[in-house]
Amino acid sequence: MTKLTLYTNPMSRGRIARWMLEEVGAPYDVEYLVYDGSMKSPDYLAINPMGKVPAIVHGDQTITECAAICAYLADAFPEAGLAPALDRRGSYYRWMFFAAGPVESAVTNRALGFQVSEERKRMAGYGDFDDMYGTLIKAVSDASPYLCGDQFTAADVYLGAQVGWGLQFGSMPAHDALATYWSRLESRPAWKRANELDDAAAADLGMIPGG
Repeated sequence: MTKLTLYTNPMSRGRIARWMLEEVGAPYDVEYLVYDGSMKSPDYLAINPMGKVPAIVHGDQTITECAAICAYLADAFPEAGLAPALDRRGSYYRWMFFAAGPVESAVTNRALGFQVSEERKRMAGYGDFDDMYGTLIKAVSDASPYLCGDQFTAADVYLGAQVGWGLQFGSMPAHDALATYWSRLESRPAWKRANELDDAAAADLGMIPGG
């Protein structure tokens, strides 16, 4: 069996990769890294020169960036059913990379206090936060339960994690459509397992009260 290793920090976007790995169900090892320490070590920079987590190494394949990790794992373990058939991947790719581009950029910029002026919206790929947010609401408001209809996919893992965090930490305004969408996802056993594993790791590493 090909070795699969997750490089992460339990208080990071690595939680997305952990969730995806739990959905896949393949055995994996975990290497925990700390900010301004092992995350910037020569050994880890050889894996990800950005010095960021998460990253996975699967055999001789190294994958960084959460969206890429989710997409890779869906393809590497097709038996998990986390990617639609090739002729039905329009929505899958659309919303996966909408989350990686406009959502990530708009939410981060808003959290940092950066606002795009009206006259410069055309320069930003996401326009402004309201443009992104309105599109996000529309994406999760369709009658179908998931982004690709009735099939839960890696796109739901990636976008859904951002919605869950956005609602939890207030980086996205509350909306009934977001709450309804997230309620479907947070009930998944894989999400619960991943969350418990990362919470336990954070406590062990002294990153949360009581740890």
